[in-house]
Order: sequence, then structure tokens, then C-alpha cells
Amino acid sequence: MSTEPIRYRSPDEDSARWLAFEHRPGDIVISTRSKSGTTWMQMICALLVLRTSALPRPLSELSPWLDWLGAPLDEVLAALRAQRHRRFVKTHTPLDGLPLDERVTYIVVARHPLDAAVSLHHQRANLDRARVAELTGGRQPGATAPPPAPSTAAGDARQWLRDWIDWSGRPADRLDSLPGVLWHLSDAWARRAADNVVLVHFDDLLRDLPAEMTRLARTLGEDIDAAAIARLSESARFGAMRERSQLLAPDTGGVLKSTAEFFRRGTSGAAAELLDETDLARYRQRAEQLAPADLLAWLHRGDRPAG
Repeated sequence: MSTEPIRYRSPDEDSARWLAFEHRPGDIVISTRSKSGTTWMQMICALLVLRTSALPRPLSELSPWLDWLGAPLDEVLAALRAQRHRRFVKTHTPLDGLPLDERVTYIVVARHPLDAAVSLHHQRANLDRARVAELTGGRQPGATAPPPAPSTAAGDARQWLRDWIDWSGRPADRLDSLPGVLWHLSDAWARRAADNVVLVHFDDLLRDLPAEMTRLARTLGEDIDAAAIARLSESARFGAMRERSQLLAPDTGGVLKSTAEFFRRGTSGAAAELLDETDLARYRQRAEQLAPADLLAWLHRGDRPAG
């Protein structure tokens, strides 16, 4: 594992904030790309660690996004130091940008990139960008500008997605681009043999949530019986989380226009409803240029978005 993390910066994030974080044995770091199941995994970890769906505080306070510039770093670190339960911290930074610790478990959630992109398209429309800029202080030195906020019209969504497939800059410049997503996942895939790196597929969570929670509990060393897993898993289902969106959505500082719309759909296959076969073939060609074949076979589950 690298001892010199890569620094990733955007107008909203700076991975160098992790250098000030003091790890504890047993910490959990949830490393995902945007709209790939981040909040879902945070909730799962909360349920496995706390053993209750009655969270003592909003999820974004229990599991803060350490990289985000919208919250003062000293306040975030102080809150994490004060936590007495096992800590589970959110990041959108790839593992090569983190100061890795063998005592920490790193969970990387993967989603079909096209489905994540559709969700990202809608999420950008749900962000209050003026509020985000107010909290983060505007563009940071060395940061790259994000793509323009897209329209939510179906036709525009289709073109936006085609442009997303074709964007070919450096992954670090836009981590939520196709090159950025596959960079993040390829790095995690290369580390998957490590005892403290766990890859989770979004579609496995959809297909059998209790089984995936059982696997994670065993990996994390959390002794929870099947009956408790079955009970806890009900609170991590999409409908249940949407009903509690004000508590569970990542709305620190009021950056979302609607917390309920953050939990917009929670399924796979949306991209296949927007793109034709020519578009999908173009996506497959681009993906094959950017990631190893074995990762893509696992990620795509048949080389298509799950319907």
C-alpha cells in the first residue's frame, strides 16, 4: 500500500484533510464515488455498529464526510474524537489518496457507472450550489471546476450521459467522470486481496440485503445473529430510508433542495432506459480502455446495467 497519498482537490473537497485524522483500531472508512451507495453503506455501518435503527444523531454527524470543505476541519475532528462507538467515516477519495492504516477497514462500494451517472445527473439538479459555495468558500486554489449543473429533462439527460461517456480528461480532474469512477474502482480492485479492503456491489445490496449485511458484519468482526440482521436490514431498505430522509440524507448546512429527492429511485437499469445500443457500445468501448477486464466483468454483471 502506498505511503504517500495522492492529493485530490475540487471546489468542494480536499483529501489532504485526512492527514490530520488520527486513526483508531477498528475504524471503518467508506470510500465511494458519488451516487454509488455511499449513504446506504453509512446506514448499514450505523446499524451494524450501533445495533439499532434509532440513531442518536443525523447520519451525516455520526459518519461525517471528512474531505468536505463545507465543515471546519477542527470541528469535524473534534466530533470524531468525542465518539466512543466504533467510528465509520465517509470519503469520496480513492484509496490511493488516503493515509492507509492496517488497523482500519476500508469499504469500497461499486455501482454500474452508467446508473451512478444518471443518479449524479439528478443529484446535481437537487444541490443548492449557492449554499455549497457559501459553505466551502468558493473555488479553492488548485481545484478543478465541476461540470455544469445539468437539466433534468429526459432529452438533456440523454445528451448529458453521452457527454459523460465521452469525457476523456485526467481522472483526478473530475473524479465523478467515467475515467474518475473507473480509476477509483480500479485502485480498490487492485487492493482487494488485502484483509482490510472490502468491495461491495450495489446490485448485491439490492438483491439480498441481509446476506450482504451478514457478510459485512463477519468481515468487521461484529457478532450479530441472523434474526437481528433481518430486523436491522429493514431500516436500510430504500423506502424506509426515504421516509427518514431528513435524518439520513447528507444535508449538512442545508445544501439539498429536497432531502426526499436525494433518495430518488434506488434501483439499477436507469441508463438502459435512456441510451440506445450505439451509446451502450460506446460506453463499453470506453470502459475497456479505462479498467481491467476482470473488474469490468464483476462491475457490469453481464456487461450491461442490471434491469
